Amino acid sequence: MKTHTYAKLAMATALGLSLAAPAVADPVDDKLVVDGMLELVTTTSAPDHLSDAFDTIYSGWHFRSDETRDLQRDDFDNPGMVFVDQALDSWNAVDGSAGQSCASCHDGPEAFEGLRAQMPRVDAKTGELTLMEEYINTCRTERMGAEKWGWTSNPMKNMLALISLQSRGMPVDVAIDGPAQPYWEKGKEIYYTRYGQLEMSCANCHEDNYGRMIRADHLSQGQINGFPVYRLKHAGILSAQQRFKGCVRDTRAETFNPGSEEFKALELYVASRGNGLSVEGVSVRH
Repeated sequence: MKTHTYAKLAMATALGLSLAAPAVADPVDDKLVVDGMLELVTTTSAPDHLSDAFDTIYSGWHFRSDETRDLQRDDFDNPGMVFVDQALDSWNAVDGSAGQSCASCHDGPEAFEGLRAQMPRVDAKTGELTLMEEYINTCRTERMGAEKWGWTSNPMKNMLALISLQSRGMPVDVAIDGPAQPYWEKGKEIYYTRYGQLEMSCANCHEDNYGRMIRADHLSQGQINGFPVYRLKHAGILSAQQRFKGCVRDTRAETFNPGSEEFKALELYVASRGNGLSVEGVSVRH
């Protein structure tokens, strides 16, 4: 009994929450329209598999300040677009022993329209759960004869942003049945497992306490439809795999590595929690 009480107190202290009177701030009632033309779905009914947890799901955009939300409304103001331009340079650059570039096979990045909305997915050839990072590195090593990019390297994250942008406005539609189901179940188990000295799970923050304030931060539902994101805190692009590592580390646990089987399964499960929200391309968060 004492151990349970101490764990609750430790979690509350770590989160900056008051057990007696937690500060609550509802998601901002707003609409995201990019460049005055493209309206994104940032609020929608929860997918069926979340019916026990939520009626409505919200993009993390609704939990940010007015200034941060405004940065995403205009591509000229969106600082993430600088990194998209860098990725476009990489796209057209010849690299590797085969003398090829991304453009040599795929012409423009618009060839990948719709791909981000379905990722992660089980690859039809290998039967393995595959993330975008793996597709990129397969192209580099097998077709270009180039070296792999690191999972959280800047060139990789920039390319994720460029490819994701091609699906902006399309609904997230990640498959969780058929061959994807065992991976999805594994990701779900990880999502609800308590880790670290603080004995916290993903659900403790993003399901049980979303809408509450952690010190000066507003807890979201942890949706990843906006990833990769430009994070003001890092002044650069952040991938979902990178964010997972940071979250688990914050529980004071020995974390999994980006690209591990655990984090791949977790990305599938977390992505599925946002089915129906729009892909935001390069979103902006603090």
